[in-house]
Amino acid sequence: MEEVFKYIIGLGAAVMMPIIFTVLGVCIGIKLGDALKSGLKVGVGFIGLSIVTALLTSALGPALNTVVDIYDLQLKVFDMGWPAAAAVAYNTAVGAFIIPVCLGVNLLMLVTKTTRTVNIDLWNYWHFAFIGAVIYFASDSLAWGFFGAIVCYIITLVIADMTAKKFQDFYPNMDGISVPQPFCAGFAPIAWALNKVLDKIPGIDRLEIDAEGMKKKFGLLGEPLFLGVIVGVVIGCLTCESWAEIVDRIPYILGLGIKMGAVMELIPRVTVLFIEGLKPISDATRSLIARKFKGAEGLNIGMSPALVIGHPTTLVVSLLLIPVTLLMAVLLPGNQFLPLASLAGMFYVFPLVLPYTRGSVFKSFIIGLIVLGVGLYLVTSMAPAFTLAAHDVYEVTGDAAVAIPAGFEGGALDFASSPLAWIIFQCTQYMKWVFSGLLVLGTLALVIRNRVLILRNQRQMVEARSERIQSQE
Repeated sequence: MEEVFKYIIGLGAAVMMPIIFTVLGVCIGIKLGDALKSGLKVGVGFIGLSIVTALLTSALGPALNTVVDIYDLQLKVFDMGWPAAAAVAYNTAVGAFIIPVCLGVNLLMLVTKTTRTVNIDLWNYWHFAFIGAVIYFASDSLAWGFFGAIVCYIITLVIADMTAKKFQDFYPNMDGISVPQPFCAGFAPIAWALNKVLDKIPGIDRLEIDAEGMKKKFGLLGEPLFLGVIVGVVIGCLTCESWAEIVDRIPYILGLGIKMGAVMELIPRVTVLFIEGLKPISDATRSLIARKFKGAEGLNIGMSPALVIGHPTTLVVSLLLIPVTLLMAVLLPGNQFLPLASLAGMFYVFPLVLPYTRGSVFKSFIIGLIVLGVGLYLVTSMAPAFTLAAHDVYEVTGDAAVAIPAGFEGGALDFASSPLAWIIFQCTQYMKWVFSGLLVLGTLALVIRNRVLILRNQRQMVEARSERIQSQE
């Protein structure tokens, strides 16, 4: 099983998602050619996104490494990036069975009406496998590993349901879509709470300006493209040790600025392909459900947050937070994690934050600053367990992606900085039977509340449909 699923996952999202969408499209009644076209557009979208993020990593990574060397900023937790986290996740016994186990849990929750999300975002199942794998190696128990992965999956589906309406109302062309990715989902409750606090601060409404408002107010300075160029140029200047070196390296500095600007401009263009590929599948799925399945109204398709990371506010805030997060990593006492390879994952913090901040650049920045500051400590806290898992996977597979340099521990901003991952991990490590019991009770409470909301929503939809029929008669 481990080899089978390792092979499937090894195909990558760009190959898996076209296959999944083509099969799903045919099953729900779309012509094979149309289903294949939709699937290929989604696959091309993933390819385009990987190319753009690779441009960001290849351009920014060496520059930041130079800055680290010049200012001696090296900390003891080495940033492995999401490829290492995914490798650790899927090259374990937990990862080998995570897809069928989670699909079974999803089906059970759909049948019992405790979720309305059909999670087909199989590529991001590595997040659930990751927390399960880290718990497995930390506790030396496969059962505890699966416990952590399943609890994380259930909580993520509930959060996806609870955020679905706000997500669909905020982002255009997202009807019938939810985001069951635990990295994003873990920040949604915090965004809700912090947004409530910020709204109570006098005068905060004067600072509420979205990305479009920035363009109107600041002109060229408010454009993500121009901000990308400026940040790239500033980072390029920091790689130089004197004014004379800055003059000598002007071509490199300007080139880095243009590359950063290109990333900001290309990401939203690439995400258009996701939406074009997704829309026929989404429309056909909702139509089929309405015709064939009584009481199944309101189902959502669980998709990757990559669909919406091209939002201008996400781009602007992520870009501004890159240098700020590096500064925080160096200045925060007790932190040992310096994010470098993981910085491309910063875009994925905000897809479920923006619906609560209504796209406000200021509030999104403040929330991002807080959650990433806390996230640095969470990565530092989980580094020993991550290192243990990575060493074991490296000994078995020899995968260079999980090789940690001597004298360092390993970590990754992707998911390891999520409060959801940290809470589940801690509950299985200290007084595990007590805290895990409380975790189970909390999860059950969320599931029961979600079921009540689902049943109430279905009654309202039935009543609304009856009223429409009576008015037509």
